[in-house]
Amino acid sequence: MSEFKTDLKTYEFNHTMIRVKDPKISIEFYQDILGMKLLSNLVNEAGKFTLYFLAYVNEQESVSLDAKSEADRRAYAFSRPGVLELTHNWGTENDPEFSYANGNSNPGRGFGHTAIIVDDINEACRRFESFGDKVKWVKRPADGSMKNIAFIADPDGYWVEVLNKGLA
Repeated sequence: MSEFKTDLKTYEFNHTMIRVKDPKISIEFYQDILGMKLLSNLVNEAGKFTLYFLAYVNEQESVSLDAKSEADRRAYAFSRPGVLELTHNWGTENDPEFSYANGNSNPGRGFGHTAIIVDDINEACRRFESFGDKVKWVKRPADGSMKNIAFIADPDGYWVEVLNKGLA
């Protein structure tokens, strides 16, 4: 018997957060290239930042979300797993010298990557290639010894691993 009145079986991983320099460019990448949907955003005037919450949703969820209020969309974002939070600290988009550490190079090595699963990695990569220089390749499936994974980088240099569902 636990002394705490909380059930670990109800815990879920909700979201991870990364900071982005220019939200317009980043949201375009995650929506148009990776196929995520912007669920909600939260503006903090006092802190001079905006949070953007994205996730993969099916068509029915997408239509339902479009009809909901911002408060309901935010509640949805905080009640489901697999959400990506993009944090924009105002003004960074206007500084040509500004960049965030992506975690995969020094200084700032630590964070590695996010990952998405796709139905067919080779076709997904062909689709990514169709975006030209909007997609920065870190590793294509044919590169190296691991032929069943790819890595692309988002506009801030964060790596996104691309895997076949079930790692087939």
